[in-house]
Amino acid sequence: MVTPAHHPTPPAASAELTAAEPNAAEPNAAELNAAVLRQAFGAYPTGVVAIGALCGGGPIGLAVSSFVSISLEPPMVAVSVARSSTTWPRLAGAPVLGLSVLSRDQGALCRRLASRAGDRFEGTAWRATPDGAVLIHDTALWLTARVSAVYDGGDHEIVLMELLTAELFPGVEPLVFHTSQFRELTPHG
Repeated sequence: MVTPAHHPTPPAASAELTAAEPNAAEPNAAELNAAVLRQAFGAYPTGVVAIGALCGGGPIGLAVSSFVSISLEPPMVAVSVARSSTTWPRLAGAPVLGLSVLSRDQGALCRRLASRAGDRFEGTAWRATPDGAVLIHDTALWLTARVSAVYDGGDHEIVLMELLTAELFPGVEPLVFHTSQFRELTPHG
């Protein structure tokens, strides 16, 4: 028998998110509203990836926290992009996309990339590859990729990408997003 681990959260604060006790009635699906799910998904820390490409002579891009490695052979990753995005349809048509894993000092850039207004690349050093992928300087990792397939993911699209190149920058700490805040990694010693 598996027993639940101890969680320091007071019961009142986690009542909607608590797993059902053995022999308890099935949870009501109506309880899984957007606010509860945001809180639940926010409990899982993620990195933040900027996706960028040249469009109309300049860089366009957005930030995603739903990035996952899929396969080593062939090399593939996936991201999830909101259907409400006005930037993704423009990026989706690019022949090659740049994926930059943001560094711990790039929280303000992440917020700009997530914004719907203003110049998202203002004050940001970046470079474009010959095929138009936009890569941001001072990040932890650069990848270039092309869209391989797009799948229905409810209010998001799940985008499967084939990786073309990778350049790692050792020693650059990634930006971590957890409970709607940016965090830093601390070595566990």
